[in-house]
Amino acid sequence: MKMLLPGLLAVLLGACASAPQKSVVKNDTLYQRLGGAPGVEAVVDASLRHVHGDLRINIFFENSDLADLRRLLIEQICAATGGPCTYTGRSMEESHSGMNLTDKDFDAFVEDLIAAMTEVKVSPELQQEVLALFGPMRPQVVGQ
Repeated sequence: MKMLLPGLLAVLLGACASAPQKSVVKNDTLYQRLGGAPGVEAVVDASLRHVHGDLRINIFFENSDLADLRRLLIEQICAATGGPCTYTGRSMEESHSGMNLTDKDFDAFVEDLIAAMTEVKVSPELQQEVLALFGPMRPQVVGQ
């Protein structure tokens, strides 16, 4: 179970792992529109709170190293949204291997992510951009 939280989060954030990393952040990137590092950190922190309180999926994260998970999620979202970060975690497939996650599990995580973004006042338009980055990772997470 320790690997589930990092895996789910890595799935949603794995898209950034394959993207080339940039050392200069452009002002019009999703990263900047989310508020840069403070904005990404706020989304991750709120997401972790929501997942922790979600009885549908929190068991997958109960043995996780939360500090490391937080770091990896920040890296993943930062990199995927055009920020200056490099994702150092495992692939989504590797992170979720053996977990046998279902579409229902994935959907619960996405619901928690949406609630977290709403909580920290990410606009619905930006939320859709974030979800568009990570939604395609479903096959890399579900059924692994």
